[in-house]
Amino acid sequence: MQPSFWEEFKAKFKTHLPTRETLAQQRWLGPIAHRVTEYDLWHLKTESVARGVAIGMFWAFVVPFAQIIFAAAHCVWWRGNIPVAAGVTLITNPLTIGGWLYLAYQLGSLFVAPNGAPAVAGAQGWMATLQSFGWPTVVGMGIFAVGCATLGYVLVRLLSALSLHWRLARRARRRAR
Repeated sequence: MQPSFWEEFKAKFKTHLPTRETLAQQRWLGPIAHRVTEYDLWHLKTESVARGVAIGMFWAFVVPFAQIIFAAAHCVWWRGNIPVAAGVTLITNPLTIGGWLYLAYQLGSLFVAPNGAPAVAGAQGWMATLQSFGWPTVVGMGIFAVGCATLGYVLVRLLSALSLHWRLARRARRRAR
């Protein structure tokens, strides 16, 4: 039987991922190798996945570059799942960042500049116009970072609890037959 597309993709993806042992042998990771190779950072356990989602969501919206590095560093500190956090940071990739920035500006302008649109460029100059877009966008991205991180954590925990409930209910129905 031929493996499915996802099985092949997963197998190829796993061959390119570093193992815990190869990470532990890296010279530049020497001082923190014992922390980077912890079991919870690399395996799918509910709490570490929920933390990984929260950390990844937060850093996806906070910094426009090197999100994966920041997320991985904080996963070590907060014991979140590193691969999950790295994957979640891709929500703000180069193809989607324009939409997120627009939404962040719209949300932030409700808090920073509630009187409407920024000033016209001719009156104060183009630099003032760019700055008038900046603060609402920063505030909006901050709200997205905290809100999405919280929502992601809660959703993972909720879905895990529902999954457990459904499995136990299915098991009880089988026993009742």
